[in-house]
Amino acid sequence: MSKVNLKGLSLSELQTFVESLGEKRYRAAQLFSWLYAKSAQSFDEMTDISKEFREILKHSAALDNLELVTKKTSAQDGTTKFLFQLADGLMIESVLIPPEKTSPNAEKRLTLCLSTQVGCPLDCKFCATGTMGFLRNLTAGEIIDQVIQAQRQNEKRITNLVYMGMGEPMLNYDEVMKSIDLITDESSILIGAKHITVSTAGYADHIRRMADEDRKAKLALSLHSLDNEKRTQLMPITKKFSVDELIDALEYYYRKTKRRPTFEYILFDGFNDTEDDIRKFIKLSKRIPCKVNIIPFHSIEFTHPLGFAAGLHPTPRARMETFADALRKADITVMIRNSSGEDIEAACGQLAVQEKSLVRKQSRKSETKNITNPQLHSAVS
Repeated sequence: MSKVNLKGLSLSELQTFVESLGEKRYRAAQLFSWLYAKSAQSFDEMTDISKEFREILKHSAALDNLELVTKKTSAQDGTTKFLFQLADGLMIESVLIPPEKTSPNAEKRLTLCLSTQVGCPLDCKFCATGTMGFLRNLTAGEIIDQVIQAQRQNEKRITNLVYMGMGEPMLNYDEVMKSIDLITDESSILIGAKHITVSTAGYADHIRRMADEDRKAKLALSLHSLDNEKRTQLMPITKKFSVDELIDALEYYYRKTKRRPTFEYILFDGFNDTEDDIRKFIKLSKRIPCKVNIIPFHSIEFTHPLGFAAGLHPTPRARMETFADALRKADITVMIRNSSGEDIEAACGQLAVQEKSLVRKQSRKSETKNITNPQLHSAVS
């Protein structure tokens, strides 16, 4: 009989599971607490559960913990990048980002950037992850375990989560939202929804779905241009969801939830940092109250980009400040993000498992290994 991976199961799913073993429903609450609130790595750690039941669990269930392969810490700003191996041998990266020392409540804040897929199918021209191709979606358990394993490596409590790592969260919508439901549960890790941000490259249908489902996590759109032709060059997904369609979806989201979306905007020298780009942004802000994160372009030379991607260069810092000030004068909330972890290739857009032979080897391993978690599924194209 295949073992059921418990990590990623909800309380109701755990109740069904323990009852299938002939146990009382209250056992599910014990398991839920050990899995998420107490971060148990084995059944032997679950000391308030009888030895007899622990033995039953060992024969019928599994805890598929992410394995830490490497851990790199930036000498510049303390950002830490984790390389985790999944149960099937594939690998993902997660990034722990300390706040700027001058930011409000810096001593209380610590942000983890989570991955939602192994690789990414979208081929955004400024992002290293797309060069990996797409291998599979992560399960809710694998998403949550990034939080658990990163926390085990750090004494300071993780307070904020951003679903901005490897992959497109909206292509793994159900598992992403399930992971958020589990993380925000009062008997679990308990990071509040207002401290969680889900970023998308532009899936208008799922933006509307978030609004309809009244999801409390914050929403960010990886925008980078309001010109449809330019954005298509940067992000081929624009062929499926045009800029106009995205803005319509975001207006729907704001009108329904009353929550301001955040626009992520990487500035490329001479491409999307012009006066015309500023005017379009100001016009948009009058339609949709928003926040803007201006992000420096981080080199992905290590992926050996070709064509259009090879010609992208970062906007000089002085021009970034001018761009931001122009938006602020129009009463737009603007932040210029630092290049946290750039020296260890952990900054925005730089995440990728770079050992290509290792990726191929792991891909073959994933195809032949029997995955027992019933939540596992492929991306929906």
